[in-house]
Amino acid sequence: MTNLSNELQINGYVPDAALTTTLELMDSLDRPLLIEGDAGVGKTSIASTLAKIHDCELIRLQCYENLDVQSSVYEWNYSKQLLWINSQNNQKTDRDINHIFTEDFLLERPLLKSIRQKKSPILLIDEIDRADEAFEAFLLELLSEFQISIPELGTIKAESIPRVIITSNGTRELSDALRRRCLYHYLDYPDRDREFLIIEQAVPNINKKLNQQIVDFIHALREQDLRKNPGIAETLDWSAALIGMGVKDLIESRELISKTLSCLLKTQEDCELINNSTLEKLFHTAS
Repeated sequence: MTNLSNELQINGYVPDAALTTTLELMDSLDRPLLIEGDAGVGKTSIASTLAKIHDCELIRLQCYENLDVQSSVYEWNYSKQLLWINSQNNQKTDRDINHIFTEDFLLERPLLKSIRQKKSPILLIDEIDRADEAFEAFLLELLSEFQISIPELGTIKAESIPRVIITSNGTRELSDALRRRCLYHYLDYPDRDREFLIIEQAVPNINKKLNQQIVDFIHALREQDLRKNPGIAETLDWSAALIGMGVKDLIESRELISKTLSCLLKTQEDCELINNSTLEKLFHTAS
């Protein structure tokens, strides 16, 4: 087990070997890392865990449709600019109107903030597939040169190179230009052994038998034709709920368990799909 793998586990994240190697390459090559996978598999948690390991700031840019430069990079403090202009008018003194386009009036947003840190931060660009292609194209300068061009100020180069994690749920195809600039890792749902370790670490007072039953039940549930498969967060919520209710054996608590599926099923269609007959089959896999 590598040092990084140990550090990740100490800080609450159980990685597989491929992910650990990719994270090590990200550091050694100073390259952004694009992580794709379904919602709930732990993509965002990687960034927060790395921030703990490196004892640095986590700067997060949550992407959404029509995300623009003002929300992601910088904008001018218009209220402060107007106050300054009015004060100069009241004083009736000569003024250099260009002064309103200086650092005094600049508001940093996540991308600009990430390259102006003394110590390399973790920059999380979360759910890039929610943003449009125009914004994706804008990112290329940052990811290639670690610099940002502001027309009024010129080009601002990074004081330190941020560690960049970009996540995507795969709702649209990303450009080849973005992919070329990044290392890539597809993060799937954990296998049984890894999910067992994740639960064991997050819910330390769980007994091994119940832990294994939960893992078997969850994996069988994910094989159903669900609209939204339960992710790791749902697994941990359910595990904690069962412990809180005093459950020690999944099979012996069937009636109680059927009332806790709100932790796992998040759509009406999925609730209707997992009927009593299907639920009985799932319990059989966990016996």
